[in-house]
Amino acid sequence: MEERIVSAQRQTEDDPQIEVGLRPRTFEEYVGQEKIKEKLAIYVRAAQERCEALDHVLLYGPPGLGKTTLAHIIAWELGVNIRITSGPAIERPGDLAALLTNLGHGDVLFIDEIHRLNRSVEEILYPAMEDNALDIIIGKGPGARSLRLDLPPFTMIGATVRAGLLTSPLRDRFGVIDRLEFYTPEELERIILRSAGILNMKAEKEGGTIIARASRGTPRVANRLLKRVRDYAQVKADNVITAAVAREALQMLQLDQKGLDEIDRRLLLALVEKFDGGPVGLETLAACISEEPETLEDVYEPYLMQLGLLKRTARGRMVTGETYTYLGLPQKEDPQQKLW
Repeated sequence: MEERIVSAQRQTEDDPQIEVGLRPRTFEEYVGQEKIKEKLAIYVRAAQERCEALDHVLLYGPPGLGKTTLAHIIAWELGVNIRITSGPAIERPGDLAALLTNLGHGDVLFIDEIHRLNRSVEEILYPAMEDNALDIIIGKGPGARSLRLDLPPFTMIGATVRAGLLTSPLRDRFGVIDRLEFYTPEELERIILRSAGILNMKAEKEGGTIIARASRGTPRVANRLLKRVRDYAQVKADNVITAAVAREALQMLQLDQKGLDEIDRRLLLALVEKFDGGPVGLETLAACISEEPETLEDVYEPYLMQLGLLKRTARGRMVTGETYTYLGLPQKEDPQQKLW
């Protein structure tokens, strides 16, 4: 599948060095998620005053909202090192044991996509998170014996887009569980103007507002769009992101004012034209637009639901009255209304 410019997933074009440069380092620099930020700041300060490791933290929510950034900020504020890995990268219990035994006192271990951990690897985490101990089986058969290694106190930070896939034993071992929400256009505008300054790019407030409205409530998308608009302004304009330049660049990217692209419009049109507005099952709808059901559920639907253009029901996916207005189509008459 072709990568979408408005996808919140990391893409091959995203330069890790640029991402790190744009990433805030402290809670003061971090824009948005005010309630979560306030709570985490209190927990971090309390842990520092007691000279203890911060309790384990689980961050979940749609991709691109800043879970990894918050993990870096927590480690920075605690003044400790952070080790970063992902669930699919830890294939064997030995891989996780190597990570755990190399942690220092109070260090942070960040596991992205923690819901994809292998079950045998996950079981190693239970005593590590609860008792700061690592149980290792030495040998095989009747001669096998168990060896317990003590670990220094550490903080596990897990990130996932699908918290429901975590097993109860693992989820219950996190002392702090927070869900990240989509950002407001005002918050995204502040992020865009800050990133433009870091990239040595002049951006007017009106230009930042237009980019923010098309960023689907996601900072990762906002920064990606900013870089594409920067390219357009450099080649086609006077190297300044004005409102007019931002509109022209987004039009070139086939994005509308709501940040919806051709795939989003095709999904909504399929619901309206082929299924009479719904309801229709997830797998049927995914097959209709040649997408995976998981991608449809995790990537496309959250933002469409946030805009009020799509709703999930027990019988399947349906469009709303706003969808017909957005597509410029006459609204379907509800047959139930004829009974009254």
